Amino acid sequence: MAGRFAPRPTRTTVRGGRVAMPSPRGPRSAPASPRTRTWVPDGPLDLGLVLGPLRRGTGDPTFRTTPDGAAWRTSLTPVGPGTLRVTQHDDTIRGQAWGPGADWLLDRLPELLGAADDPSAFVPRHRLLAFTHHRLPGLRLLRTGLVLESLIPSILEQKVTTGEAYRAWRLLVRKFGGPAPGPAPERMAVMPAPRTWALIPSWEWHRAGVDDKRASTVLRAVRVAARLEEAARMSPEEARARLELVPGIGPWTSAETVQRSHGAVDAVTVGDLHLPGIVGWALAGDRDADDSVMLSLLEPYAGQRHRAVRLILLSGRTPARRAPRMPHGDIGRL
Repeated sequence: MAGRFAPRPTRTTVRGGRVAMPSPRGPRSAPASPRTRTWVPDGPLDLGLVLGPLRRGTGDPTFRTTPDGAAWRTSLTPVGPGTLRVTQHDDTIRGQAWGPGADWLLDRLPELLGAADDPSAFVPRHRLLAFTHHRLPGLRLLRTGLVLESLIPSILEQKVTTGEAYRAWRLLVRKFGGPAPGPAPERMAVMPAPRTWALIPSWEWHRAGVDDKRASTVLRAVRVAARLEEAARMSPEEARARLELVPGIGPWTSAETVQRSHGAVDAVTVGDLHLPGIVGWALAGDRDADDSVMLSLLEPYAGQRHRAVRLILLSGRTPARRAPRMPHGDIGRL
């Protein structure tokens, strides 16, 4: 029986950004005429690993995988909404896109899939990282080139469990987002435009389980959406500085954003409840590590610290629980 089934994903590997891509089961019909592009990467590429950080839970309306082996995602691009379908056949990537943002999405397909990333620059200095780096040669760090679509769900994830944050994102996008262009899978949607976010009534935030503090941070961000999107053309450090000018956006949120929008290879998420303990346990057997210890352990990987953290999360090495899971809250029931 050994080897017949893929290992079951753990909480840690899922957080590391890995999506199980179904094996292709034959061609999928596309009733609308899509714009298409093919691209051959210059090395191994695993779609599930590369695109995994973009999925906010299995019910994410902006991201879906289908039984034909395709990954679907919707985006609100600078020229309008678009739907992108990506498939991989041997070494060739094929992208199909629909909607006003189709050309924008296809122009940036290689960059989205890590064309600007250089995995060979990473030099592992720990057995666990060396083994995981060797085992996952298709890991590349993506770059979306869009700030708000990563910033808003990161704000929703502040100080709550991932389940609560994913539920809020799902409910708000499905209720206030736009329809996904093209033959997208059922119930997919495009995230709301900044003005739509600004007009969401307070009781709808409450029903989605979002407290006033996080809702207010989103509202402050969308009021300066154009200025924040300009950060996509800045360096990751400059982009983080601009994001953190918005009250309610701190180092944790800015790091989580630029890791996706910029492919920031050295951005480390500090202020996280679990990450220091996971990194400390993986590299030094210290489950009680704090941010300072985590940064010290990651110092040998300066310039590549985000990749090192991704590899640790994807290794599945995590300390055993010492307490029950944090209970899920739902302020919408109050």
